[in-house]
Amino acid sequence: MAGAYFLTPLIASFVFTVHVPGRGISFEAYTELLAADGFTQSLLLSLGLAAATIALSLLLAVPALIAVRIGSPRLRPVVEVVCMLPLVVPPIALVTGITTVLRWGPEHLSRTPLYQTFLAVQNEDFPVVLVLAYTVLALPFVHRSLDAGLRAIDVPTLVEAARSCGASWPHVVLRVLLPNLRASLAGAAFLTLALVLGEFTIASLLGFRPFAVWIVSISGAQARMSVAVSILSLVITWLLLLLLSRAATVPATVSAAPATSRKES
Repeated sequence: MAGAYFLTPLIASFVFTVHVPGRGISFEAYTELLAADGFTQSLLLSLGLAAATIALSLLLAVPALIAVRIGSPRLRPVVEVVCMLPLVVPPIALVTGITTVLRWGPEHLSRTPLYQTFLAVQNEDFPVVLVLAYTVLALPFVHRSLDAGLRAIDVPTLVEAARSCGASWPHVVLRVLLPNLRASLAGAAFLTLALVLGEFTIASLLGFRPFAVWIVSISGAQARMSVAVSILSLVITWLLLLLLSRAATVPATVSAAPATSRKES
């Protein structure tokens, strides 16, 4: 029953893209995709934004959550509330704040080095401002995924064992903790990827044209192609999910101690 609930709309959408009244079956909606104006550029832009957002989100969340769990457990509720705040802030309010800052910056900082920074983050080829906005939106999902992974392992014991064997803090994080968080990292990465590929409101209101905005822009003139692209985006997302899931299950050798053991005193 659940399979029919999910597959029926997809099958109906696929039939709509390949059945042309009066002509029968045609795959033009799919064969013309690569030649469609803006398809490749928008898809590559969204994938690049997704990769940057995943990297920045994990770079912010992983050290913070590990530090809180090891050194300041009482701060866990505070960190959780901060990470959950984007869920209660409407995207339109976030866009309004971003737009206000982007307008205020050039007017008041035109004679400072920060002026070029405001221009650089709005570069249409790769809008860093979208990466920052998407990172904020992704924080709740990244936090939940990583927090579940950290709860499943005994972090203090692993850290104490590694440190007692002479492991440095980078070694502890990279060689001891992260391998045990592989599934959580993959889940956080996939949720962030899905969010970036499907986000429309912020990118559209800021005037950029990633994949989701491009799909909407062609929907009026090329309905079949827009539906075909939507189906293709689902397939791409599923394939990336499978790759991330596969990466999360690949066995890895985890060492709690550095290669050279300490000499006995």
